[in-house]
Amino acid sequence: MMPPRAVGPGVLGISSTWGVGLMPSAPPLACRAGVVSCAAVTITVVGSIAFDAVETPYGSRERMLGGAATFFSLAASMFDAVNLVGPVGDDFGEEEMAVLRTRGANVDDVERVAGGRSFFWKGRYHDNMDTRDTLDTQLGVFEHFVPKLSAASREAEVLFLANIQPGLQLQVREQCERAEFVALDSMNLWIDIARDELIEVIGRVDCLILNDEELRQLTGKPTLYTAAREILGWGPSIIVAKQGAHGATLITAETYFSLPAYPLELVLDPTGAGDTFAGGFVGFIASAAGGAFDDNVLRNAMAYGTALASYTVQRFGTEALLQITPEDVEERVADLWSFGRFDRIESALRA
Repeated sequence: MMPPRAVGPGVLGISSTWGVGLMPSAPPLACRAGVVSCAAVTITVVGSIAFDAVETPYGSRERMLGGAATFFSLAASMFDAVNLVGPVGDDFGEEEMAVLRTRGANVDDVERVAGGRSFFWKGRYHDNMDTRDTLDTQLGVFEHFVPKLSAASREAEVLFLANIQPGLQLQVREQCERAEFVALDSMNLWIDIARDELIEVIGRVDCLILNDEELRQLTGKPTLYTAAREILGWGPSIIVAKQGAHGATLITAETYFSLPAYPLELVLDPTGAGDTFAGGFVGFIASAAGGAFDDNVLRNAMAYGTALASYTVQRFGTEALLQITPEDVEERVADLWSFGRFDRIESALRA
């Protein structure tokens, strides 16, 4: 039996224009009773749209749809309208474009580069599924990608800067002046070769999502907690630490909250789990826009992102995200709530 796999919870940065209030219960995936607000909100995501080839102990796929923006959009579109921004080549067909349009996502800013090839990644996962080897990376049209945002994408209330060069993330952030909530993902490569640019754009976002090793690498601090506290002083109000099979942790100036991975007997393909989580997390937050929300909403957002990502890893690529229902997600959110719930009982401790 495979060990439970962490699927990347994250957290929300609270925009001062949205406020803080009370949310007594976890909202569902659609506007209905119990949701603080169902105001129409649009999310823009800028990132990679790719083809992946994956080998795992349980099978392989030679060419399947992938990319950070793809996984993010498929998850976030369960909550809100999504604008995708990213490049593809001539090899990206109408079948793949139809997948991007799932649940009405807007693909007007998906740029087809004539004569180009789409980004391609090939990897092999180890038996523990927590580590992998990159076998091939072909940047294709992504090598010279310069984000081109339409008015609709620039005016979105919510922005997700997927893992691309920090300089490009900053360009997009400057174009999206109306964004009330901005989350950013990155990786160790940019910490190594573009640290100053990365720190600059981190100072312009509400939420930073990195794994715990990257947080320590970025700050030079010895522990997750001290690293997160350091970055909170740079501008973001929320730090999320992805911790692999151990789940994830949310740290703000007032909150420390950990959520376990959803326990699974079998993980087929972890590719895209973190971006799926981000889509669920940001989508949930966006669905509450226009109303008041508090720490309880942040914790619910973590659970929805985790639940969505737990389905992604049980199939290859985007297969699960094209088949799951709101009821499927709600069931696992309820499970996650039950895993950590307990009533406090004081003990008569002996001195």
